[in-house]
Amino acid sequence: MVLSRYCLLAAAFVPAHSTVHAQTPPPSVTLPTVEVTASADASAEGLSPAYAGGQVARGARIGILGTIDALDSPFSATAYTNALIQDRHARSVGDVLQNDPGVRVARGFGNFQESYFIRGFILGSDDVAYNGLYSLLPRQYIATELFERVEVLRGASAFLNGANPGGGGIGGAINLLPKRAPNEPLTRAIAGHSAGGQYQLAADVARRFGPDASAGLRVNVARRHGGTAVDHEKAELSLAAVGLDWRGGRARLSADLGWQDNQLDQIRTNVTLAGVGFVPRAPESTTNWAQPWTYSNERDVFGTLRGEYDFNDALAGFFAYGARRSEEANSLANLRVTDAGTGAGTTSRFDNTRKDRIDTGEIGLRGRFATGFVEHKWVLAGSWFRGERDNAFKWDFFNTQATNLYTPTPTPTAPPFSGTEFSGGDLANPNLTGRVELTSVALGDTLSLADGRVLVTLGLRNQKLDIANFAYGTSALIDRYVKRRTSPAVGVVFKPVQGWSLYGNYIEGLSQGETAPGTAVNAGTQLPPYVSEQVEVGFKFDRGGLGGGLALFETSRPRGVINADNVFTSEGKDRHRGLEATVYGELSRRLRVLGGATWLDAKQDKTGSATTDAKRVIGVPGFQANLGAEWDVPGIAGLALDARVVHTGAVYADATNRLKVPAWTRFDLGARYITEIGGHALTLRARIDNLTDRDYWASSGGFPGQGYLVLGAPRTVSVSASMDF
Repeated sequence: MVLSRYCLLAAAFVPAHSTVHAQTPPPSVTLPTVEVTASADASAEGLSPAYAGGQVARGARIGILGTIDALDSPFSATAYTNALIQDRHARSVGDVLQNDPGVRVARGFGNFQESYFIRGFILGSDDVAYNGLYSLLPRQYIATELFERVEVLRGASAFLNGANPGGGGIGGAINLLPKRAPNEPLTRAIAGHSAGGQYQLAADVARRFGPDASAGLRVNVARRHGGTAVDHEKAELSLAAVGLDWRGGRARLSADLGWQDNQLDQIRTNVTLAGVGFVPRAPESTTNWAQPWTYSNERDVFGTLRGEYDFNDALAGFFAYGARRSEEANSLANLRVTDAGTGAGTTSRFDNTRKDRIDTGEIGLRGRFATGFVEHKWVLAGSWFRGERDNAFKWDFFNTQATNLYTPTPTPTAPPFSGTEFSGGDLANPNLTGRVELTSVALGDTLSLADGRVLVTLGLRNQKLDIANFAYGTSALIDRYVKRRTSPAVGVVFKPVQGWSLYGNYIEGLSQGETAPGTAVNAGTQLPPYVSEQVEVGFKFDRGGLGGGLALFETSRPRGVINADNVFTSEGKDRHRGLEATVYGELSRRLRVLGGATWLDAKQDKTGSATTDAKRVIGVPGFQANLGAEWDVPGIAGLALDARVVHTGAVYADATNRLKVPAWTRFDLGARYITEIGGHALTLRARIDNLTDRDYWASSGGFPGQGYLVLGAPRTVSVSASMDF
């Protein structure tokens, strides 16, 4: 009955498509190739072209080094295209990264923010970059209508990108590229529906202007509304985005302006374990223990401006500026399970309001010159970031309401605060509680030898971290943390034969040190910056239609411990060793693949306690793998089927490795059909995620040192349709 309903809906709904797939369309359909000549970052090179199969790009942005072809880069990176985003019905950054074998998606602490485990280290969505600049997009949920590509740079990147304002980024970086007007006019209407009654309407319109089409305009608007596949959940999202670009003889400019309003009601929360001896079994995937009165609202306005000017053929200057203004409000009741066998637990009310003000930018020069037989491609850049946070909260920790993981007990209305709650500031008027200021200067040079067969990249970035914390309610300065550090990088690429490259790198990560807990004699003291060190070697290949690579890496990151003198210090460390394998492209004219596997040995070392030494890091599996395949059905022009399997090994929910979270495997299926109606291209898509409706804990922890659990989504059927006019 359910499947027949969605079969009928498939005829009425359709999604967007920005590139033509390798499949053969129906004879009557003529779909123009979309070739974007204007780049997101206003660079002369433009957007890296899609690789065979259209699911990933040939190259990706490697920080201040710019966009580099995969075989020429001494680092591991993948750029996922808008075609993949639409074909997999990805609604957020996390949905896109379900396709990456080196990334696992989790939740930020205490709310519905996405977090990403990259090489076993956490990157919060606060630290996602937009067009090369940090923290400009909504910090809890980023809708895919806002961007053209998702670029994942695996590994530390202090030289390449600078320190992350949120303190993450040790295992990798994520950069989102905004949409630009293609060469051909674009007018696309989009509609969709998914399980639970979630409806989607969107429009994507683009034009180029002028006698030489030098100016471009692209406008995206979207609206989502309704329930989800989880019982009683409601999600409502509205957004609008405008992308502009202009190309002159020597100058290039691009600009973006966006607005997003995301409202969530009774969304299923994280699960914290307290005093249990084992991890409770996962409940039915549709179960919702969120209280009926809970909500989380976020509204953001953001924008960027970029420019580049060629002084001559060998020297160009560039600049960028970005800003975001945000407001958040939520009332939550996270579940705390105290009996793993029965699922018994409690909730307590937590209210929070927050405002963010972000301003950031960069300026620099890049050029080329030669010294004898050595060619140099150099860059000099300065960057700055300023973020201010206004915050207020109330947490009624001791005023609990009894409930159960498996048979939730709803509390119909929000319980009034008891008068014994923890609180800070005025919820109706939050005040300044935190400020982060980052400044840096970076110099890099890529040396090309032996006719480009050997590439050596050298770089240094000097960074200043200025972080201040202020009292709730009064904004009185509590402490200020000012530290400076120079971060080096060395990378080497050797291309012995066409289509193959060997590479290696040494690069550091930089993040602010942890703050001593209240149990230490130096409580409240923030440690010096944490310097992580990464060594990586590997190879990459490009056989024309099939590409991939293998990377072997080790990253060590300091961690805070309380020593024998009860002093909080950075004597400990986490050591992550791993092997990554990736593959993408076309196995044949009709068959495309995307996937890989990651083996990780993430251990705690020198923790100051025998109970945690040599134990696995919270939330990090020993093995994880993805494999997706897309097949053009013979004899039915325009029809393609796809399948994806995602596997994540067992993880631990505590530092002592007593609480083991079982491994899980998920299967997804999809279909796409391209046809023509009245001379207009029509694309129909249908998808089933979590085909077997498996009940599983999708992640443990999304904040350092925390092992809370997030339940995987139930089987979700979605259909969509898009028509180009």
